[in-house]
Amino acid sequence: MKKYGRLFAILAVVAGLSLLFACAPKIRKPVSQLDTPQHHTYTGMKFLDQGKYDKALEEFDLALQLNPKFSMAFSGKGLVQAYQGDYKGAADLLKKGKKNADTDEEKAFYHVAMIRYLTAAKPNDWLEDAEDEYEDALKRDARSAAAPYYMGMAYKTAYEFRKAGDMFVKVIELKGDYGREADKEWKLMQKIERAMPGSRTGKQIALVDKITRADLAALFMEELKIDELYKRFGVRTFDTSFVDPEKYKAAKEKGALPSASDIADHPMKNDVQGILAMGVRGLEVSPDGKFYPNDLITRAGYAMMIEDILMKVGQDPGLATKFIGAPSPFPDLRNDLPYFNAVMVVTTRGIMEAQDITTGEFVPLGSVSGADGLLIIRNIQEQLKL
Repeated sequence: MKKYGRLFAILAVVAGLSLLFACAPKIRKPVSQLDTPQHHTYTGMKFLDQGKYDKALEEFDLALQLNPKFSMAFSGKGLVQAYQGDYKGAADLLKKGKKNADTDEEKAFYHVAMIRYLTAAKPNDWLEDAEDEYEDALKRDARSAAAPYYMGMAYKTAYEFRKAGDMFVKVIELKGDYGREADKEWKLMQKIERAMPGSRTGKQIALVDKITRADLAALFMEELKIDELYKRFGVRTFDTSFVDPEKYKAAKEKGALPSASDIADHPMKNDVQGILAMGVRGLEVSPDGKFYPNDLITRAGYAMMIEDILMKVGQDPGLATKFIGAPSPFPDLRNDLPYFNAVMVVTTRGIMEAQDITTGEFVPLGSVSGADGLLIIRNIQEQLKL
């Protein structure tokens, strides 16, 4: 009986091991010198940064087929999930990345991935946690360029523009990876610092690449404080004081109050309604009754709005024709264009300038970034000595 018992135990162990190996993931053999977990993860991260999430996942999975415990591939997959809004799935994958991280390189990679995850997910105290991950990343790789770059992006997301700029400077000084991207971000942070957005809305719009009509309405109302500006200089506007709903409805039906049919559900509805009451040329309701809040602002359009504000504040209607017939200093701006006079008004006063300093082109139909929009408002305030 003892003999059979020992035999049964041996067979059980063999069966258990066979089952274990059968359930273990099959390791794929590399087919070329570049078919490595490191190379696939590097390629996956490039696809991730390009927003090509399916291709990124494909590369991370190829890495895990070669090494089922490759930490960096788990961390990369976690970031894909985070950027697609699956923060729970991302956290689970990042835990695997942490568990399987053996080398300093893998651990530093994990900590940087955590900075990026926290910036995307924004859980409670996310910025403080990101700062801790940043310090941990530097302990593993003191010359990491990724750590200060993504910590800078975290500060930027939190509207800590000065701290963000300091991080981007560190990246530039390392003269390695992310140098070009960091230089671009640093210049943006410098521009925003000069623009000094005072409201949360202003800080949000400062990061926008191309501002819309609604964005500009918000900047005029919350940063320029155009309603207070007009009141100070005695500019007549629509009466925006409170009236009861019935009187308001009646006034609007009679055309006494401006309105638009396409702003009811817009997050900046109040700013748009406020700017309509100010009557700024270029930010009015269209003949079809719409404001078109999501249409982009052009540089020429912005110039015409500023001209209108300056003309009203200075009570100088002659400003609208001051430069008619004058030669154009810009190679891309004819003096017979309807916005030529406005462009000349804002550029001769230093409120706006040529967009391309090498060619001297004004680029009238170009877009306006949030940071540039804010800087222009600061220039208006300096002109008016506010």
